[in-house]
Amino acid sequence: MSPPEEPAPDGGAEPAPHSGGLSDRDRAVLALERRTWPGPGAKERAVREQLGITPTRYYQLLNALLDDPRALAHDPVTVNRLRRVRDARRERR
Repeated sequence: MSPPEEPAPDGGAEPAPHSGGLSDRDRAVLALERRTWPGPGAKERAVREQLGITPTRYYQLLNALLDDPRALAHDPVTVNRLRRVRDARRERR
């Protein structure tokens, strides 16, 4: 029997986290961020096709992941790089 699905904040169903770790969707978000993109629009298209969410929702989830210690433990290189980018943008404002 598979684990029960929990309602996600965006109204969809999200698989339950694996043994206290990140959900499949959270890992997929980080995996998309590890990739390089050939041009404008390619990443947004991949977000819609692979994750089935809007780019706006994707960036909301990503921003929350940057503050999640489980995400840092899962992919420290990507999370730390994105934290630096986020902090630099905040300083410019």
